Amino acid sequence: MFREMRRIKQQLNKAECLEILKTEKRGVLSLIGDFGYPYGVPINFYLSEDNKIYFHGAKQGHKIDSVKKDNKACFTVYNKGCQSSTKPGLDVKSVIIFGKIKILEDKNKTVEICRKLAHRFPFADKNYIEDEIKNFSKFVCVLELIPECITGKIINES
Repeated sequence: MFREMRRIKQQLNKAECLEILKTEKRGVLSLIGDFGYPYGVPINFYLSEDNKIYFHGAKQGHKIDSVKKDNKACFTVYNKGCQSSTKPGLDVKSVIIFGKIKILEDKNKTVEICRKLAHRFPFADKNYIEDEIKNFSKFVCVLELIPECITGKIINES
């Protein structure tokens, strides 16, 4: 169902893809938006042990409306790149995930995911995280992306 990568020599293996998803903190979640237009939103995320991707946000808005209309999603993450040893530009690695996305209904799991997501950021100490969860968890929605296809590649920007 999903296309094979055209430039196969640039393809990353699954372990390399998962490493990028573990280390990078942000990506672009793309959904089918209003009037069939693509809707891409920069967003932080959490990769679970079973390789599901979680996002958090408000309980209403364009993102939630789009998920309710169509559960297909694409999520793109790329690293900052590093200087190539053989070419003048940066070598940049990216991962694209296609899958189905849904709104988590379990309130306890929502809080658990928010806690794990918050711990990915160095400024968030435990007390700050717990205060935020106590004060705002009733306003938060968590989305779960279940991957159907994960691909990655490396490109040189030169």
